[in-house]
Amino acid sequence: MNVRMHNVNPGFGTVAPLRNVAEAYSVAQQIINRPPGVDGLGLFYGRSGYGKSKASQYLQNKTGAIYLEVFDFWTRKTFVEALLAELNVDKPKGTISDMMLQALRRLQDDPNRLLIIDEADKLIDKHMIELVRDLYKGARIPVLLVGEELLPEKLARYERCENRVSAFGMANPSDVEDARSLARVYHPKLSVQDDLLDHIVTKTNGVASRIVASLSRVADFARARQLDAIALADYDGEVFTGQAPRRGR
Repeated sequence: MNVRMHNVNPGFGTVAPLRNVAEAYSVAQQIINRPPGVDGLGLFYGRSGYGKSKASQYLQNKTGAIYLEVFDFWTRKTFVEALLAELNVDKPKGTISDMMLQALRRLQDDPNRLLIIDEADKLIDKHMIELVRDLYKGARIPVLLVGEELLPEKLARYERCENRVSAFGMANPSDVEDARSLARVYHPKLSVQDDLLDHIVTKTNGVASRIVASLSRVADFARARQLDAIALADYDGEVFTGQAPRRGR
């Protein structure tokens, strides 16, 4: 049910990582390597488009974490079934209680293994976040909750969960350095100058997915003109801002 990605940020480790990937990794390391007596819930949150899910999937690959992405249609049963599927339980059966106990036994076998729950806001909205506390309390595994900007405020409504949080990380909009890294990763044979990167970052408000889409347009533009380097003065093509075109009046 959860899509596994194995090359979500191919530049990390070989070129400068994106700041948000590094931030998510830092939070994960804090809760995985926490001292005795320190709780192991972490939050990584920020606005949509800042690359939180890709950073989370990178963590999955880097640390061997269990990764769950919550969907709107999920129920308590769906949540536990998805978790068991990630724990290699084929066709889980029984009541929710039965399956939770089975999940706890599996998680207890590897208490240092990170559990990442993406779109965790949806568990709070559906009053299902206590399931996560039960998993943490029963298995004492590190759990990273990933969600939108208001995730900390939403979690504050559940004091027993909030009290278990020991690490925070905030996703931020991409800057020119991030854009430079993305250009190197996705278009290594093209030199995109900083003034053009700055223009793209400004027009896209630092949304990573739009920067990647814009760089693709720049690469097509350069390829058509046989350019191996391109600056703002050379480019009169489109920057993808996410705004739909409007019909002229």
